[in-house]
Amino acid sequence: MSSGDKIIASIKQESEERIAQITAEADKIYKETVEKAEKQAQEIRHNGEHRIQLQSEKMLAAYKSREELEKRNLLLKTKRTEIKKAVEHIYQHMLNLPQKDYFDLVLKLAAAMDKKSGTVFFNSKDLKRMPDDMSKRFKKCGIDAVISDKPNDAIDSGFILVNGDIEENMSFLSIINDKREEIEDLIGRELFKD
Repeated sequence: MSSGDKIIASIKQESEERIAQITAEADKIYKETVEKAEKQAQEIRHNGEHRIQLQSEKMLAAYKSREELEKRNLLLKTKRTEIKKAVEHIYQHMLNLPQKDYFDLVLKLAAAMDKKSGTVFFNSKDLKRMPDDMSKRFKKCGIDAVISDKPNDAIDSGFILVNGDIEENMSFLSIINDKREEIEDLIGRELFKD
């Protein structure tokens, strides 16, 4: 082999060794880059899945919370409706009591006013059906009053006691409105016992 061939062979061998070295380094860099990219992709995927899971859990919790709130609101609305119906039923029952029971209730209301005096007004319906001894019965209850023979049809039921400028409204509707909160609490406890 001539010296030129030897130089070429030597250059060729060095080139092949360098190519092999560069190829090995490139393969190593490629493998490291691929591993790094796979790790990053896996981290991104894991973080993304974790974020999606957290977001899903938050959304689910929000939906559950909203659902519970809607259930509570519906339950409250239903309770209010049922309580309102019960109060109306009580009022209608009081209005439609038989004559004796109706006026016994009126006298119980009068007894609660102990030691009052004045003029008692009824509506025209109640004046017509009132027992003859109603004045005496008022006095027995502690009310010193005259029953007016002029009806006051602004009164739905019960009576109004007037003494000068002082007017005491003992109509059933007025009493129910005055005691509405207590009545509704009582009805609510009875209707919705746990």
